Amino acid sequence: MTIISPSVLGADLLRLGEEIELVERLGLKWLHLDNMDGHFTPNISFGPDFVRAIRKKTDLFLDVHLMFTNPMDYIDTYTKAGADMITIHVEADDEPRYVIDKIRENGLKVGISLNPHTAPERIRHLLPYVDMVLVMTVEPGFGGQKLREYCLGKVTVIRDMIEKCGRDILIAVDGGIKVDNAHRVVEAGADVLVMGTGVFAAADPQEVVRSICGAEDAGCTY
Repeated sequence: MTIISPSVLGADLLRLGEEIELVERLGLKWLHLDNMDGHFTPNISFGPDFVRAIRKKTDLFLDVHLMFTNPMDYIDTYTKAGADMITIHVEADDEPRYVIDKIRENGLKVGISLNPHTAPERIRHLLPYVDMVLVMTVEPGFGGQKLREYCLGKVTVIRDMIEKCGRDILIAVDGGIKVDNAHRVVEAGADVLVMGTGVFAAADPQEVVRSICGAEDAGCTY
């Protein structure tokens, strides 16, 4: 089953309430929230108050992606804001294993992410402790970038690593996914497609969901 996690970074923020309602009408269950600190990435996006406001609006599964240099400092804050899952980067300054343990202690799902030029081997030792691996197929920091095709090979490698680990771990892919390349991403081994403008700017978002998930499984539930 393929999960579509629409990224709010690609939504019309002046119509955010309506955009969230669109996601719900499409039958999707996830919402991806990119939080950038201006240090780990060259851009600043959303903070915990933004997550808190969205939590009040919807019961969607809030897939919170922390592109932060020091994520440990913010785990309690984002937990209280209403995150359902927090994904951190293996390249962050904080020791990932300690942050993962903290997220788990707070009762949330845990994800580990790696940038386009980071080797899959960097996350192998963390697989016993996470629920999802997020593969970035663009450089983090800005929406609307084109998918880097070479990153799909990493998805296949990580799928093999997960099978050898023997755990049920999702693979998410984030960056430049559109309806015309989504099937290649799924074939590479992805379970979760993070899509921003690919959903919110589509002429027919419902057709995007049908094309990726199939007519009988348009909900793409978790």
